[in-house]
Amino acid sequence: MDKMSIDRMNHLSIEDFKHDGDTIDSLYRLVNLAAKRANQLHKPDARSLVSPISRKPVITSLQEILEGKVWHRTGGENADEYEIV
Repeated sequence: MDKMSIDRMNHLSIEDFKHDGDTIDSLYRLVNLAAKRANQLHKPDARSLVSPISRKPVITSLQEILEGKVWHRTGGENADEYEIV
């Protein structure tokens, strides 16, 4: 993926969030996933999986999801969990 910019983040749609040909099925899932990851990134010992374009953890978490580094997992024992790819 090309280096992202904050301006590009302002013009994203849910269809832009893909991983291995699979898209996030709802805006709720995207927000939930980004919030969980942002909470992790807010901790002092957390490290980003991408070169962040912002110091804000929510922007960084969305960037990680957009680049396929973090994705959701459905079904099974840990339903609606997310995983770091």
